[in-house]
Amino acid sequence: MVSVRINAKFKDTLFRMIFGGKKELLDLYNAINHSDYRNPDDLIVTTIGDVLYMGMKNDISFLIGQYLNLYEAQSSWNPNMPLRGFFYLSRLYQAFVAEHEMDLFSEQLLKLPAPQFIVFYNGTKKQPDQMELRLSDAFLPSERTPCLECVATVYNINYSHNSDLMEKCHKLYEYAYLINAIRSYLRQNLSLENAVDQAVKECIGNNILKGFLLKHREEVREMILSEYNEELHIRSEKKISFEEGQERVNLLIARLAEAGRTEDLIRSATDPEYQEQLFREFGLFPHCN
Repeated sequence: MVSVRINAKFKDTLFRMIFGGKKELLDLYNAINHSDYRNPDDLIVTTIGDVLYMGMKNDISFLIGQYLNLYEAQSSWNPNMPLRGFFYLSRLYQAFVAEHEMDLFSEQLLKLPAPQFIVFYNGTKKQPDQMELRLSDAFLPSERTPCLECVATVYNINYSHNSDLMEKCHKLYEYAYLINAIRSYLRQNLSLENAVDQAVKECIGNNILKGFLLKHREEVREMILSEYNEELHIRSEKKISFEEGQERVNLLIARLAEAGRTEDLIRSATDPEYQEQLFREFGLFPHCN
């Protein structure tokens, strides 16, 4: 297989690229909220841009009416989206307060747009059409009522899911079609490059994102290849890390067994700190054999 060149300048996701325009974003908002806004200029984009925060970047954020919206696209299941959303929204509100020169020490109550946090999920793990993830689910058990909450409403936008939503927002349907086509060709054992090329060709032939793909064909191709290869790299690194960790444990077990240290062996199985102490004792540091 020909190696894929990763172009670092393509930082946006395909989702953000498709829905980065106000018209497309307004159509998506109307479909989600059953609203009927017609003027794209009613929408004010507030996306943080290329600023990274804790290694994360929000996809799209915008103001419309009295609502501050945060839209995230996720290709892998992440139960921590409410926490991420909380971080994002905090920064967005800080920017809102600063832009409108609001006085946090004022005796008058400051009026803020109400937040809406939507996650569009198109990963391979089976999930319902719609569900809610709550920040409070992550809190340790407590008899006291938490003072914080952040709710992420998750929509499964895989092909054949949320048909009503797809019908109301055709661009979302087309996006789901493209991703499904790529996966379909991958299941036919095509290389990633060929799968993307065939999927793009099929979409253009079926008038799916045709104008967008004809205009941005090479950008889209390289972006998809970069993102897929990044996911594969992360999975590979996790697998290597797990295997190396398991090898260290196996070596420790063998050393303790040879020394007849049964009690240490039993304790190390349930006490991570003691296990690390034993690793140091026997010189079993990471990447050491």
